[in-house]
Amino acid sequence: MIVKKKNKILIILKRLLLFILSAVLIWIGFHHVMKLVEQHKYPAIGQYIQIENKRMHVYTKGNGPNTIVLLSGLGTASPVLDFEPLINEMSKHNRVVVLESFGYGWSDKTEKKRTVEHIVGELRSALKQLNIKGPYVLMPHSISGIYSMYYAHEFPEEVKAIVGIEATLPAALAYFNESPPSMPGFMRYAAPTGLARLAISLDDSAYLPLESEGAYSGENLAMTKAMTAWNGYNKNIVQEANELVGNVKKTAHMSFPSNLPVLFFTRDDGRVNEDGRSQFTFIQTQLTDHTSSTIIPLKGHHYLHWTKYKEMSEAVLKFMKDIKEKE
Repeated sequence: MIVKKKNKILIILKRLLLFILSAVLIWIGFHHVMKLVEQHKYPAIGQYIQIENKRMHVYTKGNGPNTIVLLSGLGTASPVLDFEPLINEMSKHNRVVVLESFGYGWSDKTEKKRTVEHIVGELRSALKQLNIKGPYVLMPHSISGIYSMYYAHEFPEEVKAIVGIEATLPAALAYFNESPPSMPGFMRYAAPTGLARLAISLDDSAYLPLESEGAYSGENLAMTKAMTAWNGYNKNIVQEANELVGNVKKTAHMSFPSNLPVLFFTRDDGRVNEDGRSQFTFIQTQLTDHTSSTIIPLKGHHYLHWTKYKEMSEAVLKFMKDIKEKE
C-alpha cells in the first residue's frame, strides 16, 4: 500500500511538473507571437540610424534656436513615449531630439558594454549622423546625468547648457554615503521569457506614467505597455545598472565647466538627512559659476516630467532667454 501511494504521488508530481512546464512554454510562445503582432502594429515613430551595425531609434520635433537633447533614466521602456508631453511643449520653441539608446524603445540591443565612454560615444555618433549642429542643450533624466557630466567635461565645445530632471550625478553617492544599486543578472531573462509581459498584465500601474489628465493618449499608454513587455529589464538595462559603479568611478572627479549654465529640476519631497543634507543641498554643490545656473524644486514623482511638463517647459524657455541675454 505504501509503495502504491508513493507511486501515485510521483505520478501526480510528474503530471503537475509537466503541466507547469507546458504552461510556461505556451506563455513564452504567446509572448513572442504577441511581440511580432505588436511590432507590426506599433512601428517606430521616428527614424533609424546605423551605429556599429546596430539600429538606433531617434525622434525629432520642432524648430528653434536651441537643440534640446532628451536623455532617459535607467530602464525607461521607451524614452520617446515617456517624454511625449514634455516634447510637445518644448518643441513649440525649440528643436527637441530624443535618442533611444540601445536596449530602449525601438532601438536594437547591443553587445557593447554599457560604459559611460560607449554610451556617450553612441550619442555623439547619432547626433553627427542626424547632421544636427551643436552646441546642444543636454537634458538628462536620472542616470543620464552621469553621461551628461562626462559629455560636458570631455566635449565642452559641444554642450551649450545642461538641464537636469532629477539628474543622478557622480558625486551624489559620496555626498550621501550610499552604495550604488545593482540588478541581478537573471533579470535579463524577464523580457525574453515573457515575465515582463506577465508583470504589466497583472498590474500596469507600476509601469505607466502617473499622469495629469489627458497628458498621455490611450495609444501612447498601449504602446508603453507593449514596449515594457519587449524591453523590461533586458540585457542592456541589466548591464547598464551593473556598470554604474564603474561609471561613477570614471566620472567622480569630473565637474561641469564653470562657465556652463545649468538648470536642475529636483523633487521637493521635504526629505532631509540627520546631518541636514538633502537632494537640494547636494544640487547646490553642483551649480556652476554661470549667472543663469539655478535649481527649481517641484512637487512630483522622480519622473517629474510626467506631471510638470508645462512648468518645466516654461522654465527652460526662460532659462535659455537668460543665457542669450548674458552672452
